Amino acid sequence: MKRAALYLQDAHDLRAGLADVQYAEKLGFEAVWQAESRLVRDAIVPMAAYAAVTERIKIGSGVINNWTRNIGLLAATFLTLDDLAPGRIIAGLGAWWDPLARQVGIMRRKPLKAMRETVIVLRRLLNMERVTFHGEFVHVDGIELDVVHGRREPRDVPIYIGATGPKMLALAGEIADGVLLNYCVPPEYNDWALEQIAKGARKAGRTLDEIDRPQLIVASVDHDREVAIDRTRELLVQYLAQQPHIAKASGVSEEVVREIQSILGWPATHEQIQRAKHLVPEDLIHRITASGTPEEARAKVKEYLDRGATSPVLYSVGGDVRLLIDTFSPLLHPEEE
Repeated sequence: MKRAALYLQDAHDLRAGLADVQYAEKLGFEAVWQAESRLVRDAIVPMAAYAAVTERIKIGSGVINNWTRNIGLLAATFLTLDDLAPGRIIAGLGAWWDPLARQVGIMRRKPLKAMRETVIVLRRLLNMERVTFHGEFVHVDGIELDVVHGRREPRDVPIYIGATGPKMLALAGEIADGVLLNYCVPPEYNDWALEQIAKGARKAGRTLDEIDRPQLIVASVDHDREVAIDRTRELLVQYLAQQPHIAKASGVSEEVVREIQSILGWPATHEQIQRAKHLVPEDLIHRITASGTPEEARAKVKEYLDRGATSPVLYSVGGDVRLLIDTFSPLLHPEEE
């Protein structure tokens, strides 16, 4: 394994996260991706903080949605981040999910077309072009990133699409620099997912090898394997209830999902999670996450890499982030083992 990345969401203190990212950089991690999923933690503020306290590590949004920031603001945001960390920023975009989008008044109509228009115009703006574009979702009239004080050259900000379903995977293969493969899926899911990415790549005259394919992986690591597994169970019970597209990709039965949903509200409370977590079978935990001892976690991550992921993006579930980094950093420097 030559590459590894850290994934931070909302389970850890923000200031502690700064030190964790510095530690990951010191131990050879290539990137840190900051989540923006539920209504809990914005991605851009932590990304700016990581950029300010590091020198080498890449910093990605993993992922922000393409509905709630207009295209001019979105481009200006990534321009600003690139000013903090030139050449180290990754724009990770996703189509969001229901019911959350619906509950804040966003109707995710034609998500593929909306994503295509976003990527096309965002790339042109970051290339410092003057852009007029009248699509179905994106309308701009002669706008540009009007930098007066600072760098005027095109910005090296690769665009990745977070994708799970076949059409979004194919779109990522066609128009994006990379696809951020989802977590909570079994390794064999990648065989099918890479076929979809390759279809899109061929449409654009590209090959699969030209599309970077980092993959989010739940990696609950503890020297006590039962502690690690229980932490994952608490995470999965929320995702199975709230993100049905992940439940479907994970192969979880609709009956189990419905039973979990009958217990969990939105947002789920700690008490509801504790009541429902027993419904998550242990075999599912081992099938779709890297949970257990450090040795077990490393072995499971290797399965995803063997199935075509180019880099693990490791999500420490409520545990010791430093232990997670220590678990995988030796694989980045095998000559030091």
